[in-house]
Amino acid sequence: MAKWSIDTTHSEVQFKVKHLVISTVTGSFNEFGGELTSEKDDFTDVQASFFANVNSINTNNAQRDGHLKSDDFFSADKFATINFVSSQLVKKSSGDYTMKGNLTIKDVTKEVELAVEFGGIAKDPYGQIKAGFEISGKINRKEFGLTWSALTETGGLLVGDDIKLVLSVQFVKQA
Repeated sequence: MAKWSIDTTHSEVQFKVKHLVISTVTGSFNEFGGELTSEKDDFTDVQASFFANVNSINTNNAQRDGHLKSDDFFSADKFATINFVSSQLVKKSSGDYTMKGNLTIKDVTKEVELAVEFGGIAKDPYGQIKAGFEISGKINRKEFGLTWSALTETGGLLVGDDIKLVLSVQFVKQA
């Protein structure tokens, strides 16, 4: 059984949300980690786990980041991590997969489905074996207890309900 760990130096974990319904705000988590275990080179038998440190949230605006960490959103002091554990990976075509798993935000766990694009396996200049993945999906923030909302003077939402997840992750095969 091969074990792989996220290479955080060569990975990004981002999210996108509509602001005022007219534009998109992008944020990221600067501290995260995860592991894969698999016997197969195409990862069809993979078991995956992932976490993101809520206190590392970064939207390039300190005031907004503080609000996101507050009880209005993530309650970072009580729920320090967002967690994902896979339950199934289905190969759709050569490099395209669908992954199902349980996502936990705050104290709410829900099954989600993510699109996974397997970029392949390569050896880096230091002899490490790497595997690359592009992962995307969409969740409704309110289903995870992130219910804070405000309306504009015209009745539009200040913050959209749908959150796009965008991860570019590289894993290192462990010896």
